[in-house]
Amino acid sequence: MPLIETVAPADTAGVSEVIRRACRDGVPIYPIGGGMGLDYGGRPVGQGIGLSLEKLNHVIDYPADDMTITVGAGLTWVELSQCLAAQRQQLPIDVPQPGRATVGGVLATNPSGPRRYGHGTIRDYVIGVRAVDGTGAEFSGGGRVVKNAAGYDMCKLMIGSLGTIGVVTQVTFMVRPEPESFALVACDMSDLDTAERLLAELVNTQTLPVAVELLAGPEPPPGPVFGQMTESSVARLLVGFEGSQVEVEWMVEQIRKEWGELGISGTITTHQPGPAGAWGWLSELPADVQINVLPSATIAMVEQLLKLDQNCSIQSHAGNGVIRVKLSPRRQLTAELLRSEFRPAVADFGGNMVLLCAPDDEELTAADIWGPPTDAAGVMRAVKDRFDPQGILNPGRVYNI
Repeated sequence: MPLIETVAPADTAGVSEVIRRACRDGVPIYPIGGGMGLDYGGRPVGQGIGLSLEKLNHVIDYPADDMTITVGAGLTWVELSQCLAAQRQQLPIDVPQPGRATVGGVLATNPSGPRRYGHGTIRDYVIGVRAVDGTGAEFSGGGRVVKNAAGYDMCKLMIGSLGTIGVVTQVTFMVRPEPESFALVACDMSDLDTAERLLAELVNTQTLPVAVELLAGPEPPPGPVFGQMTESSVARLLVGFEGSQVEVEWMVEQIRKEWGELGISGTITTHQPGPAGAWGWLSELPADVQINVLPSATIAMVEQLLKLDQNCSIQSHAGNGVIRVKLSPRRQLTAELLRSEFRPAVADFGGNMVLLCAPDDEELTAADIWGPPTDAAGVMRAVKDRFDPQGILNPGRVYNI
C-alpha cells in the first residue's frame, strides 16, 4: 500500500479532521485495522494516508442485561470476546487471527467461519454504527437497542464495503449467551457420493447443528484434534453443536446414530472446539478464492474443482454453499486461469467467485477479482458518490470505485 504517512487519531473528531483535510487536498485515505485484509480486493490507487483506528479501542457501553455492547472500531476481536465472556456472553462469529483483527476490520471485510450455518454472519448482530464519510462528516445508523430500526440499512451497507463509503469508528452489537457445552463430530469418507448423501440427510436430522464443514482434496490438513485422514479417504465431514451439556450430548449420540443407519462408522468426536480450538482452526485455513453456490450444488462444484486442480485443498461451509479453495503449488494463480477455467466452471453452477488474495505480479481487473459487474454495481457507484464525492476512501478496492 503506497502510504505517505500513517496517522492514528485519538477519537472520532480526530478521524473527521484527518479525512476533512484529505478531502480538501484530494489525497486518498486508506483505513487500517489489524492490517490483515490489505490484500483483499483491488489494489489501492495512488499514494495516500494510512488511517489507523488503533486508539479507538475502548468498550463504550455494555449493558449486559440488555444483551448489547458498544465498542470502538479499533478494539481487537479477542478483546471484545474476552469482555463478553466475563459475562458469559458471546458474538458467535468466527474471525481469523482474532488477536489482530479489529472490530472495524471485521465489518469492512465481512469474514464468516464455520458457525455461520447456525448463527449467521456479522450482519445479523450489528444494530448500530457511527462512521465518518469521505468529506469528514460524521454519520450514524441504527442505535444501541435491539428494537431501534432507524438507519438499519446503513448498518448493513457498511459491512463488506472495505471502507470505501465511510470509516467506521464505533459499533453496537446484539450479543448472545455463551453456550455451556461444545462438540464437533467428524467422519471420513472414501468418495464424494457418500458426502452428498450425508449432507442431504442433514436436512432431516433431529439435531440442530451450528456448523457443517466439508474438507476435501488429496491432503486436507489434519486439524488440531482429529489427526490425518486415512489413505483411502477423500473427504471429511464435520458437524458442530452448541448448547447445554445435556443437549449437546444428546445431539452427538443422535448424529452418530443417524450416520450409523447410513453405514458410517468410526466417527471422531471432540468436546473442545471453542474459539481457541477447532472453530478457530477452521476459520484460519488458507484459501485463494471463495465460491458461493446453492448448498445443493456444493458437492458437484467440489467435484468440478478437483477436476480443474486435483491437488487443491478445499474447505466448504457446506450447509451454506460457501467453498474456499487453496490451489496446489502446481497451479499458479493467474488472471488467465481465473478467466478461462475457474469462472466458467463456477458460472455453470450459477455461482459467483471472489479472489481472496491477489498475486502481486498479476495485472487483474475488477472483474477478475470480484466477477462480472451485476446490477448492484450501479447502486454501489451511486452510494459511493453520495458518501465519498471526491473518491478518496480506499479508491480502487471495490469494483474500481
